[in-house]
Amino acid sequence: MGEIEDFRLKIDELDRQLVRLISERARAAQEIGKLKRVTSLPIYEPKREHEIYENVRQANQGPLPDIELVHIYERIIDVMRALQKNELASQRAADSALNLGKPAPDSANESRKTGK
Repeated sequence: MGEIEDFRLKIDELDRQLVRLISERARAAQEIGKLKRVTSLPIYEPKREHEIYENVRQANQGPLPDIELVHIYERIIDVMRALQKNELASQRAADSALNLGKPAPDSANESRKTGK
């Protein structure tokens, strides 16, 4: 059992490293979302996503097959794209509120007003 526990401890440490790296990637994606807003670029850029998948395939040394690793990255990119959209949506709401001179509505206040 000691050997299994050693591998589990290693996996726990690797998971902590992955969380740090994914969080760092998410912060970079947020910044890109801000820049896209300023430059009016679309959130979804299929060419860039294909570049990422190709980079992943090139870097893959196994044991996961390329397609499985790409599936993991598809999910990561989906989450990062949603993060960029939220960044843009929240910024638009703030800009809109500034233009109207009112605070941006939050979903809790809206649901109380509409009963939804």
